[in-house]
Amino acid sequence: MQKLIVMQSLWAMERRQPDGMERTLEQNLEMIVEAGYEGVSTDWRDRARSRRIAEFIKPHGLVAEGQCFPKTVDDLKEALDIATETGIHHLDLQPDVRPRTLYECMPLIEGWTRLAEEVDFPVYIETHRDRMTTDLYFVLNLLDAFPNLKLLGDLSHFLVGREFATPVDETNHGYIHRVLDNCWALHGRVASREQVQIEISFPHHKMWLDLFLGWWEYGMRSWRGRAGTDESLSFVCELGPQPYAISGPDGADLSDRWSDALIMREAVETLWARIAAEG
Repeated sequence: MQKLIVMQSLWAMERRQPDGMERTLEQNLEMIVEAGYEGVSTDWRDRARSRRIAEFIKPHGLVAEGQCFPKTVDDLKEALDIATETGIHHLDLQPDVRPRTLYECMPLIEGWTRLAEEVDFPVYIETHRDRMTTDLYFVLNLLDAFPNLKLLGDLSHFLVGREFATPVDETNHGYIHRVLDNCWALHGRVASREQVQIEISFPHHKMWLDLFLGWWEYGMRSWRGRAGTDESLSFVCELGPQPYAISGPDGADLSDRWSDALIMREAVETLWARIAAEG
């Protein structure tokens, strides 16, 4: 049966508050386990740290989304080796290059695709600012050139990058849907036209939360139509620390990101349950 796996980002667990206090890696992992998340998302390029995380979460039945940031084809190899050794749900590839033409992208995507075919876990390319996938229109052109490209969708970057007028028109909805039709995993962050991450617990931000829930619903429905009957869709709650999180005059976050992530998780799980109930 298809299922949804909701993960929590370890990067999002960083406090970065004026008191300077930070939890240990194990304390953060324990919080994630106790809260009932089904996985963690984090940088997977450090072999020792990745082993440490895998050894902690596996006895609790959690899985991992590993992240890597290759600049070349060969840069991907070590992340694949570590992920093969430790075991992960999938690898999130943020292409840390900024080509101006599709021609420059082709050898990279073709090389990464060849390497990905050698491992037994999926490798997805994330949509993200300051990466190959920074611009929505450029990504649409990439999909024209590589129609089977498997993406991991963080839609917040497209909304703030293109600063869609509101209400979002059907043309822009269509562009986002085109991307979602190639997404095999999702990152959860809510943006406005002007800010990449806003506080979803604030009532006046509900319009933006509703916009993203609508996009995520489309993405879930699209994924269910493409995925196998025993596959799982991952959704990462990724409410990042400052400067993603907006701070007040005292230097502290304006909202409790941990609580906001739990609100997001509940909303996404409710959405998935409703879709699944429809059969």
